[in-house]
Amino acid sequence: MQFFADFHLHSKYSRATSPQMDLENLDKWAKIKGIKVVGSGDFTHPEWFNNLKEKLEPAEQELFKLKNNDSETRFILTSEISCIYSKGGRVRKIHILIFAPDFQTVEKINTQLGWIGNLKSDGRPILGLDAKELVKIVLNINSKCLIVGAHLMTPWFSLFGSKSGFDSVEECFEEYSKYIYAGETGLSASPEMLWRMPDGQKLSLISNSDSHSPAKLGREANVFDTELSYPAIVAAIKSKDPQKFLYTIEFFPEEGKYHFDGHRNCNISLSPAETKKYNGICPRCGRPLTVGVLNRVEQLADRPEGFKPQGAIPYKSLIPLAEIIAEVLGVGVGTKEVEKQYRDLIEKFGSEFNVLLNVSVSDLRAATLPEIAEAISRVREGKVSVEPGYDGVYGKIRIFSKGEKKDLSRQGTLF
Repeated sequence: MQFFADFHLHSKYSRATSPQMDLENLDKWAKIKGIKVVGSGDFTHPEWFNNLKEKLEPAEQELFKLKNNDSETRFILTSEISCIYSKGGRVRKIHILIFAPDFQTVEKINTQLGWIGNLKSDGRPILGLDAKELVKIVLNINSKCLIVGAHLMTPWFSLFGSKSGFDSVEECFEEYSKYIYAGETGLSASPEMLWRMPDGQKLSLISNSDSHSPAKLGREANVFDTELSYPAIVAAIKSKDPQKFLYTIEFFPEEGKYHFDGHRNCNISLSPAETKKYNGICPRCGRPLTVGVLNRVEQLADRPEGFKPQGAIPYKSLIPLAEIIAEVLGVGVGTKEVEKQYRDLIEKFGSEFNVLLNVSVSDLRAATLPEIAEAISRVREGKVSVEPGYDGVYGKIRIFSKGEKKDLSRQGTLF
């Protein structure tokens, strides 16, 4: 069966996370978005793990569902670990995503990691543990676990990050590299960017929301055509079989917080070429710039722009529906007007992914404002303009030019 999956998210026990991030809300928003399989997130946190055991029951093989509930949402056990340690004379900060098949495995993982650091402190615990040692611990407990490099290119906390990462999978994981099958693109990078790098050509590239609030679920996701089970999903990821792992849903990478180089406090945003011109130093304050994802890709790439490896899993870049509606109406995402239009479209067409990907433009025009239908059509075709994010500032994606906006606002008074 064909289904959407979002594996990486956080519970209400993670820092800077909505108190709404509980199983009931994840189930509700998965249906709204059109997602079948959702990561549990944060299984290392004792209270959240007790919550998972209390409220979930086995469904299809090594997947779970809410107890006493006929919901079709399935949960897969996942958690993110922050490894901070010294290696090769530098401090490394690597975020790792772990998939586990069952509660017994998670219990053993939590016991061992609990000897190393305080799992209660955060849903995404910080451990003074070499990423290689984490892989060793987890796979010795259960070889069915899957280890994934989280948001591979983020400057501060990732496998290839410019500030604290490595230049290759092998440099990070050494003899355990052969067990690293997949990496996560993250919001600031696309598969096309990663395909230029040697490891980006080898790894299976998955995409997830890394959501801290329920409405952000599915802003990046994966689309599979397999039986519904943990082994089938993991096998599809490992094998990169395009018949089973169909494509990923991506942000426009420019919208990510670390696409360009720059300094947020100095309001400086620079392309890799401009950074080179300034020798990596901020022209305002004289301190080193935060080197973004695009620049880091250039450093590690051995292929030109536009290169696509044979057998690569394709992707589609989308903008979340609420953001599309907000741009058309010229109001904020959280406003009542956006909520009303959003709810109407979900009621008519079933889910956000159905609206964004499948519903014909003529059906959309009949169901909503013609400008919203036109905006969705443009996003599908990639007809957007972008202002890249940098140093923790989200980028801005625009579907309509300012001149068009004025025409739309005049037309908008008719509705």
